[in-house]
Amino acid sequence: MRKSDFDPVSVDIFNRQLQKATLLVLIIFGILLLRLWILQIVDGSTYRTKSENNRIRLHSISPFRGLIFDRHGELLVGNRPSYDLFVIPEEVQDRTCLLKSLNLLLGVDPEKAEEKLGGGFYRYPFRPVCLKRDISRNELAVIETQRFNLPGVMIKVTPQRDYIFGNFASHLLGYLGEINENQLKSGKYHDIRPGDLIGKSGIERRWQDHLNGIRGGEQVEVDAAGRKIQVISRKPPVSGENIYLTIDKKLQVIAENALNGKRGAILAMNPNGGEILALASSPSFNPNLFIGGIDKGEWEKISTSKDFILQNRALSGQYPPGSVFKIIVALAGLEEGVIDPEEELICTGSYSLGDSTYRCWKKYGHGKVNLYRAIVESCDVYFYKLGKRLGVDMIAHYAGMFGLGQDSGFDIGQSKEGLIPTSEWKVSKFGLPWQTGETISVSIGQSFVLITPMQAVSLISTVFNGGIVYVPQVVKRIGKSEAEAIHKFNPKVKRKVPISNENMKLVQDALTGVVNQPHGTGRMAKLNMVSVAGKTGTAQVVKMDKYSDDRENDKEVPVQFRDHAWFVAIAPTDEPRIAVSIIIEHGGHGGSAAAPIAAEMINSYLN
Repeated sequence: MRKSDFDPVSVDIFNRQLQKATLLVLIIFGILLLRLWILQIVDGSTYRTKSENNRIRLHSISPFRGLIFDRHGELLVGNRPSYDLFVIPEEVQDRTCLLKSLNLLLGVDPEKAEEKLGGGFYRYPFRPVCLKRDISRNELAVIETQRFNLPGVMIKVTPQRDYIFGNFASHLLGYLGEINENQLKSGKYHDIRPGDLIGKSGIERRWQDHLNGIRGGEQVEVDAAGRKIQVISRKPPVSGENIYLTIDKKLQVIAENALNGKRGAILAMNPNGGEILALASSPSFNPNLFIGGIDKGEWEKISTSKDFILQNRALSGQYPPGSVFKIIVALAGLEEGVIDPEEELICTGSYSLGDSTYRCWKKYGHGKVNLYRAIVESCDVYFYKLGKRLGVDMIAHYAGMFGLGQDSGFDIGQSKEGLIPTSEWKVSKFGLPWQTGETISVSIGQSFVLITPMQAVSLISTVFNGGIVYVPQVVKRIGKSEAEAIHKFNPKVKRKVPISNENMKLVQDALTGVVNQPHGTGRMAKLNMVSVAGKTGTAQVVKMDKYSDDRENDKEVPVQFRDHAWFVAIAPTDEPRIAVSIIIEHGGHGGSAAAPIAAEMINSYLN
């Protein structure tokens, strides 16, 4: 066909279409080049990071938490391996499907898991999120066999806290719990990430920074399925510092066994320095329950219990001291010269003031009693009269000398100050003037007076250690070894009580008689081989005449209305080495409910 055979119009149309096609191809190539430029230059670093994250993962290595020992080096709290289930949010394509599978396989709560993966403070797509701690070996096998169907899922072996003896010293040792968002934002916790466990109470909380250690990490190369190929680099973690407590495990066990099935607290202390030898609060709890995330039902059971299981009664239990408070009133009377130790006051079993009658615990009275006998037999009427002579403000002054109604300085948390009332306090609190009848009740440790078991053990210690009020302490040393200790126990003196040696000796002799005299109220604490001193206390919960006219026999009184039983003791009286404070809620009489426990503890510790 000759060129002249082409229609000029058709050639022109063809050329225009060819130009359009060429332009379209150029535009497409331009778009592709632009997209390539964006991918390579503009977003290159982002995609390189994603690519690297697909091939190389950064694994955090949790440090071993520091160990906790008793004063003799016996391990109380250690660590064990735990298999924890983590999910990397960025690698999950269908979150709903994954959570449904994990729920079927391991019982993972989808709602809680969704909250952790999608909201809250987990905003880092490549950072693993812990969904379940301490899975069993059977659960581990299930996950491994289903790994290809569970994208983004990984198992990490981490150190798990192990409270070796379960409930042992739980209020003192404390427990761990997962850090919450507010704590994370506070900046108080160094090297802590979402999902990490921190100390929530007790020693675990007070010494969190020392126990926690320093996190390590490793770079791991993985294949497309997320399986480890090799470890590229590794920085080992540094374990936390070990803590050696001042408590004696054997003594602690005796105290906890004595409280089994009861509500109350027991404290033992070295009176010459403030070392806590035992600290027990009952009911107790098992700290291991909190580590893997406590079950909702179990938490409600603990948190709503009328027994207030989490309360450390040794530090925050505030009780009327009953006759234990007579130690303060006796010393105040002697120092102020309002009573002669040989002066005899008459106890007929009651004391009248205006229209009110205040009775003695002994229905028909003690007859003529001097200071020594009044303390030994705990005569209420004697102290009614002595307290009236002193007045409430003078009594409060001497109580404050011994640290009652004040912070003890014990630094593991939950400590309460108790209450020592004054006339000014009542006006500010109730807008009413103080009444003399209230002083009568205060003089035997009733009315508004409240103290803690920690304050009680400090009181008896101060009376026998030369009048020194020590700050109670429970940590003997912190460090990997004795040579590397970063903290060592040193006695901390709060104050020296300005009581004369003569007057202190008079009260010491009387407190020794409480245990060793035939009519002493604490005679059940007597030991043959060592001299023990002490003071009983029976703190009323209801008025004396509500359920019984004779408080010497309260078997007919309902348990919830029975008196609290107190006993404070110290031994040996010439060179004291152990002081004990015991409170048994609704236990009845201190002489029968608490004194035998003190005898067992003192005998065990000294022998």
